[in-house]
Amino acid sequence: MYLREEIQAEAVVRNLPGFSRFLPIAALYNGQTVNVTTMSREAGIARTSAIGYLDILEDTLLCFRVSGLEAGLRVRERKHSKWYWCDPGLVRAMKRSTGPILPEERGSLFEGLVAQLLRAYRDYAGICDEISHWSGGSRRTEVGFVLARGADLMAIEAKSGRRFHEKWCHGLRAIAPLDGLVRRFIVYPEGPALLTEDGIEVMSLARFSDLIQAGDSIWTSGTI
Repeated sequence: MYLREEIQAEAVVRNLPGFSRFLPIAALYNGQTVNVTTMSREAGIARTSAIGYLDILEDTLLCFRVSGLEAGLRVRERKHSKWYWCDPGLVRAMKRSTGPILPEERGSLFEGLVAQLLRAYRDYAGICDEISHWSGGSRRTEVGFVLARGADLMAIEAKSGRRFHEKWCHGLRAIAPLDGLVRRFIVYPEGPALLTEDGIEVMSLARFSDLIQAGDSIWTSGTI
């Protein structure tokens, strides 16, 4: 229906088969930084076409990007945008995945769910002004989301595991010196609320959602 009514009927693209091949490739990049050259090669299309197709997916509200934050910390920061679909179910549909969720896709699907939650509360409730992500130059020192409201910042990591692990804290500890950082969160699917010795708050997605619904209180430093 999307291809027929949104793309073909509106004559948005000239090469519908190429766009169709591109969709599952774009789904594979959910929760990752965009590499247009690789995406175009895997889909068998021109690089300029891939750039246009990414814009179409954003214009039709199926996907969105989260820009990289230049924090100015003494690390080799990466500022490329990350790519998300508006619903984890769409990601699996585009990849034609109908069986149980595989371990290797669980993390990006859960991160995408948190991304959409934050985006919705930014757009409809004004919980923050901007959403970005931060990378200190390696996968160990990444933070999935950094929310900004005025001069205040909040760092959030989304982890799909069922039990808390100390290694989840690497990115949040690396970003701790950032000026204006008022709270650091780890959000996981379910489990007890925890507080690390250095003030990282660990909580389930349900509890985090309740905290966001409470509005401005999420910007108040507190303990669990």
